[in-house]
Amino acid sequence: MVHLKRVLAPTDFSEHSRCSVRYAVEIAQKFGAELVLLHVVPDAILTLPDAVMPTPAPVADLDALTRAGNDGLAKLVADEKLEKLNPRCEVRIGSPSGEIVAAAKDLHADLICVSTHGRTGLSRVLLGSVAELIVRHAPCPVLTVRPKALEHPPEPGGA
Repeated sequence: MVHLKRVLAPTDFSEHSRCSVRYAVEIAQKFGAELVLLHVVPDAILTLPDAVMPTPAPVADLDALTRAGNDGLAKLVADEKLEKLNPRCEVRIGSPSGEIVAAAKDLHADLICVSTHGRTGLSRVLLGSVAELIVRHAPCPVLTVRPKALEHPPEPGGA
């Protein structure tokens, strides 16, 4: 029998990641598991030079980015009405896939719910699919949620 005590739901605050958070909420409720919401401030934004800029970009203020991440998580909890679940909220700085996998290990997560699509752009091309890297390296099962999953749920008993 499957027993889940902790469900990790990474979010980049995109609408796509909200879908996977909603799945994580449903699963956490059904299993009476702790819900952990995680936002990762990507270190690539902080350290990679921009190839088209002749001068280095100013270094981002990590404290400000961390505060923004915490504010975003608080807003997500309020918007999705998750106060009753009392989710644990964490902000980490680093490689999104690496930090998500590390958080799953550190927190002894039993399941990660992650969207197959997040924010797009050059970083996705350079770094590869975050969801794919999580699936490859996670210490626990990973539920990947397609963006349209909640709009068109499968029919009961259907394939």
